[in-house]
Amino acid sequence: MTIFWILTALLTALAGLLILAGARRGADAGEAVTTLTAGAELDELDRLKGRGLLDDAGWTAARAEAGRRILAAEREAVPVRAGSQDRFWVLAGVAATAAGALGLYASFGTIGLSDQAYERRVDEWATQLDTLEAPQIAAVAARVVRERPTDHQALVMLGASRFEAGDPIGAASAFRRALALQPDDAQSWSRLGESLVRANQGKVDGDAEAAFVQALRRDPGQLGARYFLGQAAMSRGDWAAVRTLWGPVIAALDPADPRRIGLEARLAAMEAAT
Repeated sequence: MTIFWILTALLTALAGLLILAGARRGADAGEAVTTLTAGAELDELDRLKGRGLLDDAGWTAARAEAGRRILAAEREAVPVRAGSQDRFWVLAGVAATAAGALGLYASFGTIGLSDQAYERRVDEWATQLDTLEAPQIAAVAARVVRERPTDHQALVMLGASRFEAGDPIGAASAFRRALALQPDDAQSWSRLGESLVRANQGKVDGDAEAAFVQALRRDPGQLGARYFLGQAAMSRGDWAAVRTLWGPVIAALDPADPRRIGLEARLAAMEAAT
């Protein structure tokens, strides 16, 4: 804990120095802008004269006009000047901010509380599964699988929770392990295919298609597998296969379901194209 407070003090001091250095650079830059602009304008007039684009009279008049504008701009500009006490006010502000943050932490935080071990959090999650999010359910399921690596149901839950948590590769791994235990699980074949499709950015590649085929061999009612196999057939231009695969999917959906309307529209467009 002592190391934490020492590091906090050092970082606070570093923040104050960075603020002072930044303010100093800003002031120097503000003072330099006018000088650089004026010098560039006068240099340009000299170049124009040297190239013969300005005669002596025009050059003299232009320089005089530029000089008047530069003097007027300098009179109107309010130079940035840092007072002798400004740095102390800045440091006082940094110190006040640090003290305020420390006070809030002392009031609402828990000083000296040790970090809660990950496994202890998983213990707590295991008692409240109904309130957990997908990554937490995946953590609980992963521990069950470590304890019981041949538990088919735990592997299926692990795959489903990883899929929902946005980890399709981890989900595919879990479903493969589940299928090694029960190769006739049609739903796990279908979920494996979906995981592979998501991992492949929505493309139904050869591995995913093979998984969907295995799902339909075991259960022709796997509508998700039918949908993705229809997608693969459409990409190959196999319209007959698309109609065969999507027919039961469309029939199972309510006529007002947007998914059914979308599939029917795609079939109509495909038939019109042929």
